[in-house]
Amino acid sequence: MFLSMMSPIWLRTRLGLLLALSAAGTASAPAPAANCEGTSTGLSPIDELGADLYLGQFQGGLYPGGLNSMPASHFAAGRARADAVRPLDAQGQPAENSKIVLLSIGMSNTTQEFCSAAGTLPCDPWTFMGQAAVHPAVDQTALVIVNGARGGQTASTWDDPADANYDRIRDLLLAQGLSEAQVQAVWVKVANPQPTASLPDPAADAYALLESMGAIARTLRVRYPNVRTLFLSSRIYAGYASTALNPEPYAYESGFAVKWLIEAQIRQMESGIIDPLAGDLNYNTAAPWVSWGPYLWGDGLTARLNGLIWECDDLQSDGTHPAQSGEEKVGTMLLDFFLNSSFTSTWFRTRTPALPGDTDLDGDVDLADLSALLSAFGSCVGGPRYDPSADINNSGCVSLADLSLLLGNFGG
Repeated sequence: MFLSMMSPIWLRTRLGLLLALSAAGTASAPAPAANCEGTSTGLSPIDELGADLYLGQFQGGLYPGGLNSMPASHFAAGRARADAVRPLDAQGQPAENSKIVLLSIGMSNTTQEFCSAAGTLPCDPWTFMGQAAVHPAVDQTALVIVNGARGGQTASTWDDPADANYDRIRDLLLAQGLSEAQVQAVWVKVANPQPTASLPDPAADAYALLESMGAIARTLRVRYPNVRTLFLSSRIYAGYASTALNPEPYAYESGFAVKWLIEAQIRQMESGIIDPLAGDLNYNTAAPWVSWGPYLWGDGLTARLNGLIWECDDLQSDGTHPAQSGEEKVGTMLLDFFLNSSFTSTWFRTRTPALPGDTDLDGDVDLADLSALLSAFGSCVGGPRYDPSADINNSGCVSLADLSLLLGNFGG
């Protein structure tokens, strides 16, 4: 199991980066066409693998025990941090008319899906930031979404507070009248280039990625002293890849690196034992609270239980970077996550619907709103079913009083 893998791996990671940069600097021919025959690997998405074992050794499920739901203690800690998110001024102090910053960190795929390949404004309208900018349920007043991801910025370029990427983001924030003290939530999606060892090899890239992400989590706490939550996603399907940049099974196995990082924090907070690869992840002192963002991998044309498939046309010619439709898929999944997660909706959503009861902020109080309220009925803050958009009177619980308010505007 990965807890026993103690050997240094930074040299291999950085060597891979140098090789990738060298190849990028000397290549003159376009990337080979995507391998559109690679429609399936036969692997089960981690959230559908459950208690079964990948390669007979590595248990599935997004969280410990083969489960897709986190332990109650970790859930409670995440909710407490979400509820503590407040608009902050440039000095990091709560203040009226101040801001909450949600930041992205990662590589080329990350910036393409979050905003644009160029990494600059304006964002492409089909990406996460493009969709969020026009969605009526997103807080357009206090929330500022900032794309810090950039092409070519692999995991090893984010794992130290002195890395140039963080000064670049600092300057990007300053240009928008913001500061590092206002960053309170981060989405991270990173990878290593040119991986050569897959699981169960003791030198597998998944272990290298786990070590890098642990260092990234601690780095975020140093650069952003008010960061509360860190959401991680692994890579999309790479079965169509036509280059060695990051094909399967490395894209799939990056999901285990994310899973192990989150499990390492859960175990450390329960037992005090620090994972030897992930490092210190104490969310009270060393790192933000960490959790999954949307799980993006699906086995090509084999539909996941939620219907997700990855078609060859969703990828660019290298079969690795998303095309517009792939960027839109991820952008939509990200938007759905931030709008509806128990750890984000309290600060990501606007809290001022025109009509009480309009839980989805589409301008109407209809059956969709009633269904959302009934799904959360009887729940209170901190509970797994609690939905702040259904708590119409902001009492902390979804009750008959909220139902009465909704019905009073039903059809309006």
